[in-house]
Amino acid sequence: MSSSLPHVLIVGCGAIGGTIAVHLTRAHRCHVEVLSRNSAIAESAAGGLRLWDEALGGETVERVTVVQEATREYEFVFLCTQPPHVEAAARGVVDQVGEAQFVVLQNGLCEARVADIVGAENVIGAIVSFGASSSAPGELTRTSRGGFVLGRLSPRDDDRALSTLRDLVAPIGAVHVSDNLRGARWSKLAINAAISTLGTIGGDTLGRLMRRRVVRRLALEIMTEVTQVAQAEGVALEKVAGTLDLPWLSLRDQDRRGSLGMLAKHAVLLIVGAKYRNLRSSMLRAIENGKTPAVDFLNGEIVTRGEAHGIATPYNRAATRRVHAIAEGRARSGPDSIDALFAEASALAG
Repeated sequence: MSSSLPHVLIVGCGAIGGTIAVHLTRAHRCHVEVLSRNSAIAESAAGGLRLWDEALGGETVERVTVVQEATREYEFVFLCTQPPHVEAAARGVVDQVGEAQFVVLQNGLCEARVADIVGAENVIGAIVSFGASSSAPGELTRTSRGGFVLGRLSPRDDDRALSTLRDLVAPIGAVHVSDNLRGARWSKLAINAAISTLGTIGGDTLGRLMRRRVVRRLALEIMTEVTQVAQAEGVALEKVAGTLDLPWLSLRDQDRRGSLGMLAKHAVLLIVGAKYRNLRSSMLRAIENGKTPAVDFLNGEIVTRGEAHGIATPYNRAATRRVHAIAEGRARSGPDSIDALFAEASALAG
């Protein structure tokens, strides 16, 4: 591999970080190091990270260099931790990596948090549209196809770093560079606040969950609240994957009373559930592994911002409470938790 190629540091080697590490190492377009102090990750990487990816023809094994500290200056630092740890991850390396561009891959609205640490000019947002899971350290499965939406909170002309990053990650999946990162990020937030959170509460794959009408209704209510808050913040929402129109999916009073529009919206969610039927919530995996769930960066973010605008968000508020109850052992994931969530949120909504 040529020494003139960019150097990339990947912070975090879970499902997304590990999948990216394998693809970038395999593509030979950059020098890759993974920052992890997990001895099991280091051991598995030395023997080869194993990724099952149908797009690559099945299983791929790639040896990846794991370091415990940043070893040099890097062109790019990929932040692949869970949202609750992204700020600590950025602080931990900002003084060691030179004039690196920090690539924020977390769900939620984390670009501004990282910008406060490394400077807004050094932050690139990367919205992930593929799914991945990890059954054990170094054992990875890509669960759905997709790529990235890249952009900055403040776009600029002749953005060479952004162009270089686009070329680096192209082997992973289709890449779209957006001049409206906020709109794309808020749209993804709406999807995650519904799908990831309901997956945590329901304790099942998306395909099975979306067969239940109550789950689809909850998803629509959650996304409606996100859309209302986003519009209050002046965000022009982007269509998700170029097709899902969140303002159209948002519920109106006549939808809740029963309408052909409501049937159409349920049909869209059934299609989404079928397409991503094997998707399992990363928040649920975090709870199972004794880690802090990212719900405060998803539904909790909507509650906080809704309060600032005087917008009621009962469904996101109840969902946030329910996930915390599950994480603290006061409730369990499953169908009963979904039913309890609907009852609580409906009561809050009046």
